[in-house]
Amino acid sequence: MAHEQTDGGPAHGGPPDVRPSSSPPLPPGARLLGLAGLIPFVAGALALALLDDPARGAAARVLAGYAAVIVSFLGGIHWGLGFARTRAPTTMFLWGIVPSLIAWVALLLPPAAGLVLMATMLVLCYGVDRAVYPRLGVAHWLPLRRTLSVVAVLSCAAGAWFA
Repeated sequence: MAHEQTDGGPAHGGPPDVRPSSSPPLPPGARLLGLAGLIPFVAGALALALLDDPARGAAARVLAGYAAVIVSFLGGIHWGLGFARTRAPTTMFLWGIVPSLIAWVALLLPPAAGLVLMATMLVLCYGVDRAVYPRLGVAHWLPLRRTLSVVAVLSCAAGAWFA
């Protein structure tokens, strides 16, 4: 889902198609905190692979719950980006609630199906961000987003396999 740039350009000013020659650095600690946020994904997938049957159901629900929180967070980023603009299009806010609603539905499904839906949503969220972030002047976040998304998607897929 594409968002129009309606406030005169990215946050640093200028027309939307003019990019600075170098990307701004990520805030200190952002990479470390993002990577730390992968611990529950990897631990959940490992737990599902290593635990016996009675404990797998609980581990799958824990992994799906964490994935739902993260998917909702990814949608919420679009609300924050919209708040930072003087005339943000409604589509920014509309897309911002879609991940939360789908994550909620995923939590109502059997764990394996819910984890597949979460993995799908993580891919979809990254795809939307990849299309939208450059127009909003935040493309410098995409390399970190890609890394985090790949590990989260693989963890959810592995978790679904073992659930």
